[in-house]
Amino acid sequence: MVRYGLVGAGLMAREHIRNLAITPGAVVTALADPVESSLALSREALGDAASGVRAFADGADLARSGLVDAVIVASPNHTHRRVLEPLFDADLAILCEKPLATTIEDARWVAERAAQASAPFWTAMEYRYMPPVAEYIRQIHAGRIGALKMLSIREHRFPFLPKVGDWNRFNRNTGGTMVEKCCHFFDLMRLITGSEAVRVYCSGAMDVNHRDETYDGQTPDILDNSFTTVDFANGVRAMLDLSMFADGAENQEEVTAVGDRARLDVFIPEGALVFSPRVGFRNPKAVSREVVETDPAALKAGSHHGSTFYEHQKFNAAVRGVGPVEVTAADGLAAVAIGAAAEISAREKRAVEMAELGL
Repeated sequence: MVRYGLVGAGLMAREHIRNLAITPGAVVTALADPVESSLALSREALGDAASGVRAFADGADLARSGLVDAVIVASPNHTHRRVLEPLFDADLAILCEKPLATTIEDARWVAERAAQASAPFWTAMEYRYMPPVAEYIRQIHAGRIGALKMLSIREHRFPFLPKVGDWNRFNRNTGGTMVEKCCHFFDLMRLITGSEAVRVYCSGAMDVNHRDETYDGQTPDILDNSFTTVDFANGVRAMLDLSMFADGAENQEEVTAVGDRARLDVFIPEGALVFSPRVGFRNPKAVSREVVETDPAALKAGSHHGSTFYEHQKFNAAVRGVGPVEVTAADGLAAVAIGAAAEISAREKRAVEMAELGL
């Protein structure tokens, strides 16, 4: 059995708890969070297993306890570097929620420490592990659409949820929407294109959400919509269309890849892949559709289309030494860096070269 601790006992931690409950070879033995109400909700999510779980107010105490083999970091974004220091010192396996950090400097520090560690370090990028998306990526890499030329991702969704202390309403805590939310999509872009970003242009604003909110006299400053274009070193162009006031959309995520031979789409939560080969002007279309099913237990355990369950099977294998780390701290750094470039671009209304940021 792999003994798991969680640092941060909020909403995402409870999703991890539900998925660990259906992961063979996993047992939760410790929680850490300074907020008692969050600990209470996580104990509730543990159910009968809560009696065997020890609670700590601080992640450093959890790290020193000897009760865990692996730790899931699900604390607020701006705490990640501080939380990770004692976990690295204790040589524990780590799954760190996205974004890796709120700044490139802190993300680079994490990547450097992870590279020196003997235990596995995994950046949680759940979107890779949605079964329809995983199959979509497999088909692109297998050459079904020919040579990839254009990639577009649309997420039309609900606003940011309330969090303890309202930390996610401010760029200083989240890294900005393009880091906090969109690092998932920049990670997908890198994975699908097989290349690194060289240039980012983002146009975004806070047009609808949170405009009438104040917290201790401060007004939120997070973007709620944007268009972002990313140029990759291999010549592929990618685009992200984000709206956080479109929760009525039939599909929350839509991804389109266009190659020199065909186009391929995937829709979440519909789970459909739609293949559209080139047929020539005025010739009949030859569109085909397949639906990739997701385990109902995995769907029930989380809000990321089952992906957290599948990610945990892979991470658990890496901790046991029978599988590779598939999403490294270096991957997490690259996603943060693209998001940071997008934030700069949106504020300064200009294209940002990744070389400006030291990447």
